[in-house]
Order: sequence, then structure tokens, then C-alpha cells
Amino acid sequence: MSPRKRAGHARAQTPALLKGLLFGPDGAAMSPTHTRKSGRLCRYCISQTAMKQGRSDCPVKLAPAAELERIIVDQVRLLLQTPEIIVQTRRALRKQGIDANEEVRHTLLGFDELWNELFPAEQARVLELLVERVDLGAETLDITLKIEGLTSLSSELQPPTTFQEAAE
Repeated sequence: MSPRKRAGHARAQTPALLKGLLFGPDGAAMSPTHTRKSGRLCRYCISQTAMKQGRSDCPVKLAPAAELERIIVDQVRLLLQTPEIIVQTRRALRKQGIDANEEVRHTLLGFDELWNELFPAEQARVLELLVERVDLGAETLDITLKIEGLTSLSSELQPPTTFQEAAE
């Protein structure tokens, strides 16, 4: 298979990062879709309202998927580094009986570097773990994070501290 066909096939198999997370201004889900222009794959998110009732009823009909994914991932990366998120994650872990103050900070601050190493399917899994929903308005984009997802990710990314823990 040629590199071009292989790349196209890989993109087609790659899950849409925002599937199930993105909602339009009317609260309706937005679904991933694509079209081909001059042989190029163009990915979009389309409002369920626009699909079911026609495009004139919806303030945001189509949105470019790649641009939205980039913006949302960049915002999540920035949010994970804020003191408020780090403190909330520590508190949530403490409630679970896990005391990992510096590890949480290190893990969340190191997430930025880790993200680039993940395969697309793993990026989609992590985004689904971290993001409750994304509300797309005509002029706004609101991201709601899941604190339980942050604690789960933080626990996943922390290395065991002893050999015995690694063996369990």
C-alpha cells in the first residue's frame, strides 16, 4: 500500500476526538462527519439539529473538526496546569485515601509532554476520561472537565513507589 493510501486509511480508522463530547448552542449533540474535496479528507462536526431539522434552524451548523480538536486539546492542556485543577485533583485523591501531593502536580504538569507521545486512539480515550462535555456557541467554547477523570488519569500515570506495588 502506498504511503498516501496508508495515511488515509489510518486517518479513517482514527477515532474522532470529540465524539460524544461536543454539543451545539441548542444543547444538541454534534457528530463527526467528513467530505472529500479534490481528494483531500475534510473533517467536520455537524449539529444533530441541522441534520434532522435543516440547517436554517441551527446557529452553528458545521464546525471544522481539526481546528476544534486543536483548540480543545490546547485548552485542556492549559487547564491541567492551573493551580485550581491541581488542588482539586489532590483533594479528590485524598478523599480516596491517596496522598500524592507532589506526584499529582508533576503528573498534571507533565501531561503536556505525554500527550504528544500518545497514539490517536489513546488520545481519544484520555480526552473522554478528562472532559465531561464541550459546549460550542456562536462565539464561545465552554469545556467542562471531570475531576474523577483527572484523579483516574493521575493514578494511571503515577509509577508505583515500591517493587511490591509494581508486582500487584
